[in-house]
Amino acid sequence: MPAAKKEQPILYEFYGTECTHCKEMEPLIDKLQKEENIKITRLEVWHNAQNQRLLEQVDNGKCGGVPFFFNTKTKEGICGNCDYERLKKWALGK
Repeated sequence: MPAAKKEQPILYEFYGTECTHCKEMEPLIDKLQKEENIKITRLEVWHNAQNQRLLEQVDNGKCGGVPFFFNTKTKEGICGNCDYERLKKWALGK
């Protein structure tokens, strides 16, 4: 029987449908999910009030925009675009 897996964090990307910066991050998110077998939950906030409320709750006034990435385990966020290495470290909790 395999060893119990550690509790995995929930990884969020908050984005806006028409957001150019958010679209620029899509290939990096796809690459990370594929290479590291990591799931990032993408939540649209410009047209979805429920997702917007969740963004405001986890952002707590730190970023105020999109894209915003949040790791529920580390409570760390990334405000805006970043490179692949930073995204990967955030997702892996490093």
